Amino acid sequence: MTLQSQKGPVIAVVGPSGVGKDSLMEALVRADKNLHLMRRVITRAPEAGGEDYDAVCEAEFADMAVSGHFALHWSAHGLHYGIPRQIEDLRQNGRGVLVNLSRAVLLQAQESFDDFVVLSVTARPEVLADRLTKRGREDSAEVQRRLARASQPLPAGLRRLYQIDNSAALADAVTSARAVIYAAPSPVRA
Repeated sequence: MTLQSQKGPVIAVVGPSGVGKDSLMEALVRADKNLHLMRRVITRAPEAGGEDYDAVCEAEFADMAVSGHFALHWSAHGLHYGIPRQIEDLRQNGRGVLVNLSRAVLLQAQESFDDFVVLSVTARPEVLADRLTKRGREDSAEVQRRLARASQPLPAGLRRLYQIDNSAALADAVTSARAVIYAAPSPVRA
């Protein structure tokens, strides 16, 4: 894979809670020096755990949004999420930037970024249920709600959407993702 001085793709990684988005993104960055992981800004307490993010309070987030700090921002599940404008700097010299996005903001992101790829990470229902149960952050009722949401479709109109099955070995998902990240833009669904 030869990357020149053009901007690299913004690679949205989406999928249900527990499917392994963070693990996949971290493994992709380790496997490919041309990929970078974008930290999100979130109005979530820093001790909440999960992904590596920049925690801010709601007032600080609002100030950042008004001042144009974000290339993209949205609200979901009672929290505010932002992608700093620094994402454009990270895309220089053909480097791809992986970012965890909400399905609700995908079409807006597609319009905001000139080279936009969506990796829809999936796992078989029994694998997803096992992962959610083992991480112990949700009670059984919340696990069931998350499993029900897992099958919700992504918005229509995404031009470069690829499904990545993360049910088995993480290395298999990494191989599948790397195969499509720099593929020529086309309306392909895998």
